[in-house]
Amino acid sequence: MVSRVIPVDDFDLVIFGGTGDLARRKILPGLFRRFCAGQMPADARIIGAARSEMDSDGFRTLVRDAIIEFGGDDLSSRRELPDFLLQLHYVTTDARGDGGWKELAAQMRSGVVRAFYLSVGPGLFADIAERLTSFGLADAASRIVVEKPFGRDLETARALNHDLAKHFDESQIYRIDHYLGKETVQNLMAVRFGNILFEPLWNSQYIDHIQITVAETVGVGGRGGYYDKSGAMRDMVQNHLMQLLCLIAMEPPSKFDPDAVRDEKLKVIRALDDVETHHIVRGQYSAHGDMKSYRQDVENERSFTESFIALKLQLSNWRWAGTPFYLRTGKRMKARSSEITVVFKDPPHSIFGDEGGQHHNELSIQLQPNEGMTLDVTIKEPGPGGMRLVDVPLDMTFADALGPEADDVPDAYERLIMDVIRGNQTLFMRGDEVEAAWSWTDPLIEKWQARSDVPKPYDIGSNGPEDALMLMHRDGRRWRDIKG
Repeated sequence: MVSRVIPVDDFDLVIFGGTGDLARRKILPGLFRRFCAGQMPADARIIGAARSEMDSDGFRTLVRDAIIEFGGDDLSSRRELPDFLLQLHYVTTDARGDGGWKELAAQMRSGVVRAFYLSVGPGLFADIAERLTSFGLADAASRIVVEKPFGRDLETARALNHDLAKHFDESQIYRIDHYLGKETVQNLMAVRFGNILFEPLWNSQYIDHIQITVAETVGVGGRGGYYDKSGAMRDMVQNHLMQLLCLIAMEPPSKFDPDAVRDEKLKVIRALDDVETHHIVRGQYSAHGDMKSYRQDVENERSFTESFIALKLQLSNWRWAGTPFYLRTGKRMKARSSEITVVFKDPPHSIFGDEGGQHHNELSIQLQPNEGMTLDVTIKEPGPGGMRLVDVPLDMTFADALGPEADDVPDAYERLIMDVIRGNQTLFMRGDEVEAAWSWTDPLIEKWQARSDVPKPYDIGSNGPEDALMLMHRDGRRWRDIKG
């Protein structure tokens, strides 16, 4: 199998916040990988824009150091690095003032794709969008990329959408969620809609329930100030897990087209029922040995913000009526793992009696750390002694199935940035999607705030609070074990 790398059109990409953590860790090393893969045109230019006083040579040094630190051994020693650095430029820019904008405009070329990546806080989105148009940097063909959070509630999300819409058409706005750029997430659509094997079974008649887990071993780290005002619901469920839910539950779009796909995702969000109080479990990690508790990490001993949340959801539509979706995400958990598990119903009648035991098919889609899929099927255990059944996995771990080619699979940020240059919005959220998600999320948050709900403590390195396990046990089900 030979991997095809399709070059993109020539472009100027301006990264606002180009000296920041996200740019150094993800965006710039990712662009270098695309350069090494031959996907970037020889004349393409990447322009850093930030408050820091430096020149282009200083920016090149910063990027070189970032690639060495965060790019891994496969990047730090690449002979293409000097050529890549020559494509980098830098302009000191004041996002809320006039400083640097004329100089930045003078750097831009005509006749190429112009893209602007706002790797900054949402409080600067409106200021930068206004200056991009008033200083003549952006035109009707330009693209603007914005990072989450897309507001902290429906009101602020609407305000952000309104501010961006003053200067850019919806077709120019790319709201980036890196989860949607993962290879396995896109493979989910291929598996569902490209194989007759699965789609006829993808409904409440054959599926018992679906689990979505995003577990992290890290705490809040240096994000304590932000995180304590957001919590797991706003930080993870409203965007990342919501998007995974949409892809797993949506109807087949009429074609693989950005708006056709996003129309179907929007229908899923609008079909979500209100969540009953006893179907929500919130938790906070406790101190363990030398590891601090959540409250110590955020330096707020009276915090009621959740670092873990589990939910049981229902969709009121023809396909999924009666099939529960269980979502959970948390920090300081047993292992780092993002996984979707589709649990199929048992056969209506077992011909094997008691010797058959309890067996069912499960399709597990691993998003990280090892991307791939496994399908558990039931077979006869080899050997004499009767009909003993055992579950075995049909494994499609990318590293095993694709061999060395798996190492060339682009990182999520790489893929999404190249999609911006191509003008493909399929894997980006539309404004009405964001607002619909907040419309569903806000009432849940208001419920637990109104009753002064206190998150349940859970041990660091565990699967979360005991109440989250009971959320499944009450229904005669269990969470799939978290494995890194």
